[in-house]
Amino acid sequence: MAILENPNLSQHADLESVSAAARLSVAKRQRLQDVFFHALTLGFSLLVLVALMGILISLVINAWPALQKFGIGFIWRVEWDIINQEFGAAIAIFGTVVSASIALVIAVPLSFGIAVFLTETCPVSLRRPLGTAIELLAAVPSIIYGMFGLFLAAGIVLAFMILPFIAAVMRDVFEIVPPVLRESAYGIGCTTWEVVRNIVLPYTQKGVIGGVMLGLGRALGETMAVTFVIGNSQRLGASLFSPGTSIASTLANEFGEADDFHLSTLFALGFLLFVITFVVLSLAKWMMLRTEKSKGAKT
Repeated sequence: MAILENPNLSQHADLESVSAAARLSVAKRQRLQDVFFHALTLGFSLLVLVALMGILISLVINAWPALQKFGIGFIWRVEWDIINQEFGAAIAIFGTVVSASIALVIAVPLSFGIAVFLTETCPVSLRRPLGTAIELLAAVPSIIYGMFGLFLAAGIVLAFMILPFIAAVMRDVFEIVPPVLRESAYGIGCTTWEVVRNIVLPYTQKGVIGGVMLGLGRALGETMAVTFVIGNSQRLGASLFSPGTSIASTLANEFGEADDFHLSTLFALGFLLFVITFVVLSLAKWMMLRTEKSKGAKT
């Protein structure tokens, strides 16, 4: 009997060794795939970082003649005299910041109201059509907004342009709040506003800030619509409806006909826009970190 069973035992051992070898081969292949995938994603990330650094270095190199001549005073100089080669960024910075601020003041409350309505009180049959209609506003070309708002202030036009971005992000983050949290709040007698204020907003704070920053970035860098309506005047006005200019509008209007030093000044404006955007995003990140620390201290 032992002699008869030996072939089966040998065959079983062979199968086990083959199975172990196959598992080892699969594990080795999976490790190689993980290493390759890690290297690929790391390469993509580094590519973005290298491109960003390349843009920054290019801006600094091309802007250096203007920065060297005017120094830090370039930021608050109001002159913009192409003939005499005297330039300052104060008017363009003022127009950029004011128009973007007006856009946020108008767009953020509207976006918040739209997002709350779509996620909390809107009938189910209307949520998809209304949500799609809001998102379609983001697909309208900026030049169409400029033509539509030809007699409006630039900030108002920017508000309508950034509204779909902020509203869409807010709606999406509001929808990820676990239903059990909402149901529990309503179960103890909370009103809709109390649920939004005490449950939805704290849970989605990062996403809301991210949506606002997305809209602000769009407002700071918008070119065509602002160029249509801002008036493109290199002077400071006391009225919000008086003509002015922004960094993006100045670049669009003058880049094609600028000589060497004028072109360097425009690159300096582009560098300042880069810095302004970076500072704004850094402040937003700092606010988020500070809020998280305060929450941790309370708990």
